[in-house]
Amino acid sequence: MSKWSLRLAAGLAAAALALTACSSSSSGDSSSGDSSSGGSAPGADALDQTQGVTTVTFWHAMTGQNATVLTSLVNEFNAAHRGKIEVKPLFQGTYDDVIAKYKASVQQKGTPSLVQVYDIGTRFMIDSRQTVPAQAFADKDGYKLDDIEPGIRNYYTVGGKLAAMPFNSSMPLLYLDADAFKEAGLDPAKPPRTLAELGEAAKKLTKKDANGQTVRYGFGASVYGWFVEELIAESGTLYCDQDNGRAEKADKVLFDSVQGAQTVQWWADLVKGGYAANTGRVTADAQAAFKAGKVAMHLESTGVLRGYTEAAKFTVATAPYPRLTADDQGGPVIGGASLWIDGPGHSAAEQRASWEFAKFLTEPAQQAVWHTGTGYFPVNRKALDDPKDKEWLAKYPQFQTAIDELHATKPTPATAGCLLGVMPQARKGVETAIEQTISGAKTAQQALGDAAKDLQPALDSYNASVG
Repeated sequence: MSKWSLRLAAGLAAAALALTACSSSSSGDSSSGDSSSGGSAPGADALDQTQGVTTVTFWHAMTGQNATVLTSLVNEFNAAHRGKIEVKPLFQGTYDDVIAKYKASVQQKGTPSLVQVYDIGTRFMIDSRQTVPAQAFADKDGYKLDDIEPGIRNYYTVGGKLAAMPFNSSMPLLYLDADAFKEAGLDPAKPPRTLAELGEAAKKLTKKDANGQTVRYGFGASVYGWFVEELIAESGTLYCDQDNGRAEKADKVLFDSVQGAQTVQWWADLVKGGYAANTGRVTADAQAAFKAGKVAMHLESTGVLRGYTEAAKFTVATAPYPRLTADDQGGPVIGGASLWIDGPGHSAAEQRASWEFAKFLTEPAQQAVWHTGTGYFPVNRKALDDPKDKEWLAKYPQFQTAIDELHATKPTPATAGCLLGVMPQARKGVETAIEQTISGAKTAQQALGDAAKDLQPALDSYNASVG
């Protein structure tokens, strides 16, 4: 097993113990909140009634430029609340590392005040019953959440309540080498909209040298399960049952549907036909191929846009994420992460201070700084009206595609994304299915069917452990 699989297996094995621990601690603390039942939140007076400085330990997974911008925002908040609140950001590694450490901290009854968790960790965070929902604080204050982008709020809303505060969100895009398009007699302003159109364009964009060696593939993307999740959502169909785990806890994946198989088979056929590069699962390899001009069309998130435009020696263009067919009524699912406020073991003042910081990060001015500094999508729609943001968008007009794409997406169970306790494993299973289909070992339908079957014991075990 990979290190990731071992960590996840350990986390699943610990889920029952973690739940027992947090349930017992919740019963003795009326201010603790429970995401599954709505929870309670301390009011603003919690800080007024506390002497000295309230410390917020904030676990995150940001590195490089993202960490630099986050640190600047933390410093700004601390300066404004000097003598009252101090946020201490603590880097915990990758997203997988963060959730693995969080699971351990639940067992040890030593959770952080605030934790940044990636999108596919949402189901576990709810089931942990360790957090106070963002909705509980908003209701307590009469705080309006209307300015949070509906498409982003949709993902983190469960049972009609906002479970966590969105922070760093991303959208999937189709990236284009505009120069290659023109060379091939194609118009980058009229990009392919469906998988069939993308396949035809890939054939025209593929280029070989005098020796018959491919010097540019028409299409390329890392073997990453997220891309398939997006295509299934674009088709308007579900990735898992129970309305994508929104009506009840999902107990079965549906990615082996006709739409899922069509997506994977399309991808494999392009590779086998010599029109798509197969760079494997390493995201950096697929990104490098596009930046080097070795791939003319490429699937990635909004987070890489700035880096692509600065690194590529060709004109980078963007297009909406493709759909399976022109009649599909779905849309993309957001990626990224959100902020969760812990309850059990944390004072009312600490919980309140965490909420104040989470609110601060999602206000328009801060989201404009975050967006322009990192490339993540601003979760507060008013951030787009900020002069700094408008100036950035003028410099990187390719980002307008993501704005239009999100605003055109109707919030539905399909576009909300699947909430699944073993979502990381599901994603890896789809990646294995892609590889098996590319190699010819199985058809897409067989590979996805086997992946769904192999996942079922882990899903059953998870659901049984959390009740």
